[in-house]
Amino acid sequence: QNIVCFSVGYSAVALNHVIDFKEKKQEIIKPVSPSELFPSLPIVQGTSKRIKVLTRLTLVVSDPSHCNLLRSTSANIRLYDIIAVFPKTEKLFHIACTTLDVDLVCINVTEKLPFYFRRPPVNMAIDRGICFELLYTPAIKDSTMRRYTISNAISLMQICKGKNIVISSAAERALELRGPYDVANLGLLFGLSESEAKAAVSTNCRATMLHGETRKTACGVVYTVKKPRKVEEEETTVPACKKAKTQA
Repeated sequence: QNIVCFSVGYSAVALNHVIDFKEKKQEIIKPVSPSELFPSLPIVQGTSKRIKVLTRLTLVVSDPSHCNLLRSTSANIRLYDIIAVFPKTEKLFHIACTTLDVDLVCINVTEKLPFYFRRPPVNMAIDRGICFELLYTPAIKDSTMRRYTISNAISLMQICKGKNIVISSAAERALELRGPYDVANLGLLFGLSESEAKAAVSTNCRATMLHGETRKTACGVVYTVKKPRKVEEEETTVPACKKAKTQA
């Protein structure tokens, strides 16, 4: 179902490997190469590029001891493109925002939060380039989880002011996927402005990918974009003779 993303407007998708330390015998394995799963990747709709497939590791932590693995130099952890942590308590949320070397902090959207978001750790995470992830799939599955999703999202927006938000699906079936414009509209229900909702499915996602690249290389990543030319600049570059003919 991940490759269905290309037909609804996405140019990249992450294959998520979740580890919940509450369950026994959990170990971090090497990520499966996308080439092993998909012999040939489809072309993104409306472009000539193939969809980009990333590997992601999500660690569900419920005890401070679970964070030790992220602090260690595990060879397998460094192989993943994106590392996310799902803290279950306020203390672990504070640790994730301030000290852990991760790219995403997941926000619980399936039940009422057992703690309140506080400004210092949230601001620290934003300064460190870490994004907060909200899932929309629970909101379209069940009315009760929809209330929790909106309530918890609004509580976060009151603190982070819409900064560094990523909205993703965590879809297990193709029918649970929604296009980027539909997801951006859902962001309005979460308390985001129109520009913030668009960033939550575009630029913030790209920033998370680049943050992961920086984490893996321990150096830095340069990303360049073409600056759109203004109308005034285009008019000044037109020769005077052509300009006169056009005005005539």
